[in-house]
Amino acid sequence: MGRGTVRVAIYARVSTGEQNPEPQLRELRDYAERRGFIVHREYVDQASGDVRRRRRAPAFDELMADARRRRFDCVLVWKYDRFARSLGALVAALQEFRDLGVDFISHTQAIDTTTPMGRLFFHVIGSFAEFERDVIVERVRAGLANARAKGKRLGRPVRDPGAQARVVALRGEGMSLRRIAARERLSPSGVRKMLKGAGVETAAALTAAPTPGRA
Repeated sequence: MGRGTVRVAIYARVSTGEQNPEPQLRELRDYAERRGFIVHREYVDQASGDVRRRRRAPAFDELMADARRRRFDCVLVWKYDRFARSLGALVAALQEFRDLGVDFISHTQAIDTTTPMGRLFFHVIGSFAEFERDVIVERVRAGLANARAKGKRLGRPVRDPGAQARVVALRGEGMSLRRIAARERLSPSGVRKMLKGAGVETAAALTAAPTPGRA
């Protein structure tokens, strides 16, 4: 992008104790002017002391939505902790910016993805995100394997452990799957699944079972 053509979004966040975002904004406006950027909009969030509202950041959400609409080319912030509340949120946002082709500048930390070194930073962030996903997948797999090795049953818990035995007994008496389902308050497919799990043949029609003495 040529000089003067970059549309920049300025983001600032202040804590309850600070109240005033103007010191951050003034520095960021000056920086944007020195670089010849056009300021698209300033997005400002103010942290709340209310625990129920602490995670809400409406301006941040608006900024991410506008990034997806390609309203600007670059995001300019004071520093990381004034942009994202956690490392995970930072990595997720930067990865999305990379995918959208939106640059990111952290003014006081000398991170600028409009430069070759800054683009390398994007790649490093992407590698961390991929590594984190791989670690989570491996942990899930290891946990499942460990549970199976200990004989734990995976999946939804069985609500009525005795239901399968009753279903098998009723089927042995010649009752149809539909009648068994109505009696046990199950679906016909659920009855069939229980019988199949017990190794009982269920090839007969849902509405009828073989009648004793009839071919």
